[in-house]
Amino acid sequence: MPARKTKGQPQTQVINSAPASTQPDSFFPFARYTSIVGVHTSLLAFSTLLLPTTPTSLLSQGLSALHDRDRPRQEVIEVLTENPVRTVAWICAGTLLLQGWWATWMKTWLLESTTGQGKKPRGSAEVTEEKLKRKDLGNERVVALGKAAGLTLATSVALHAVVILFGAPIGKHPLHTYLMSLLLAILTVFAPAYSIGLPSLGTDSSSLVSRLTWVRLFAELSPRTPIERALVYPAVGAMMGCWAGAIPIGLDWERPWQVWPLTPTFGAVGGYIMGSLAALVISATLAVAQVDRDAQQAEAQAQAGSAGKTKRA
Repeated sequence: MPARKTKGQPQTQVINSAPASTQPDSFFPFARYTSIVGVHTSLLAFSTLLLPTTPTSLLSQGLSALHDRDRPRQEVIEVLTENPVRTVAWICAGTLLLQGWWATWMKTWLLESTTGQGKKPRGSAEVTEEKLKRKDLGNERVVALGKAAGLTLATSVALHAVVILFGAPIGKHPLHTYLMSLLLAILTVFAPAYSIGLPSLGTDSSSLVSRLTWVRLFAELSPRTPIERALVYPAVGAMMGCWAGAIPIGLDWERPWQVWPLTPTFGAVGGYIMGSLAALVISATLAVAQVDRDAQQAEAQAQAGSAGKTKRA
């Protein structure tokens, strides 16, 4: 009799521990993520192409200018190219608003993934605790917003120097160059700084983890989760798009849209949109593959369990 008890104990442990391996490793709200990315990229493209053309029409002709269908299509290009400083400034303003909304959603996604996947409290005590947490979280978000804005401004100055080292004019068009650098900083730094926090030079464990996370993401380019891919891929796409957008400036076509820094600016926004869509596709593909892998493992474990019961019978 004692021998049967000792044989039955390991079998019970194996059966109870089997479902634990089939749990998902990270929280991935695919439906919300897809809709948010679609809205974000669409509004970003809309604000980049149409927002710089709106103030001139509204100030000169009033609201009737929005309904004027007799305007030539070439007027949009002329408005975008006649004053590059105004165009890039309006693009920066629209992008800042959209990135603020995007960073807020990314931070919410990160909090849900680390605190029970957004489950709603049921009891009165849990509701009160949740309200207190939201109040503290609101104060923390204000502080995080200020830190992210400060890091974005500091990064814009650093990028301004880097762009000059890459061949931008030093004495001519300094405001043009800085506005483009500011746009790059907004696209690449603001959302990560607000979502995952600023890199710290402290010696405690949290500072070390934060610093190593930034190194892994933006130096090694090694994102591991859908949240990290949603932060890294668009930033890399913006940098690559800005660099590729500078190529048409050197061509001798003498077109008005070749003026500095319009093509790098639109290239940065286009690269950011492409990177964001790439992050969505890759994360969705990996999530589907993980679900299929977990289903195969569960099926294999179920078959092994049924085979064991058949042998015992």
